[in-house]
Amino acid sequence: MTKITVRELRKEDIPELSRIEAESFSMPWSAAAFGELLTRPYCTYLTALADGRVAGCCGYTDSLHEANIDNVVVASEYRNRGIAQIMLAKLLERGAASGVESYVLEVRVSNLPAIHIYEKLGFRSVGIRPRFYEKPVEDARIMKRER
Repeated sequence: MTKITVRELRKEDIPELSRIEAESFSMPWSAAAFGELLTRPYCTYLTALADGRVAGCCGYTDSLHEANIDNVVVASEYRNRGIAQIMLAKLLERGAASGVESYVLEVRVSNLPAIHIYEKLGFRSVGIRPRFYEKPVEDARIMKRER
């Protein structure tokens, strides 16, 4: 059984997270982008560890107590083990403790596994952003969760 732990993003996580991003997305975040998160007090980012190895991360940017969930990624070898849901639940707990009143995110309309996780955590579809994603071009479903 894999032991999953979730903690704050650390500088030493960034090289592995950059690799995970590059394998997961057509327009991945750079190591520099992850590094900048550590300097922004209005950003909250968590790293998931599977048996001590970096397995993914998620986080939000807080703007007047509305958090935009900017990124959720899990390494391919750790998908379908509940890691994204565990990370997001911890992220929502952190947000509640920090006074976040609502959360918003965008997800590819074709990413049904992610949409299912978000719905399980109380997110509801509130609209579509046409052609939001590139490589390939695709609409985004806007999802929101009130505290």
